[in-house]
Amino acid sequence: MMITLEEAQQWTCDACGKPLVMREVEFYYLNGSFHVNLPACPECGLVFINEALATGKMAEVEGILEDK
Repeated sequence: MMITLEEAQQWTCDACGKPLVMREVEFYYLNGSFHVNLPACPECGLVFINEALATGKMAEVEGILEDK
């Protein structure tokens, strides 16, 4: 489940205290990379990945990439 802009703005960075903003993040896995819009700190760049995304969609993509 992806996070909406409104949900992202309800979270703050633990390190900086800034409200999170949606931004394009590049993930690298094995020999590939992909871009996803996720909540991130505008100050330090720390990215928030919720449990549903980590155990759902990201695990699914990981399985697909490993099967190739």
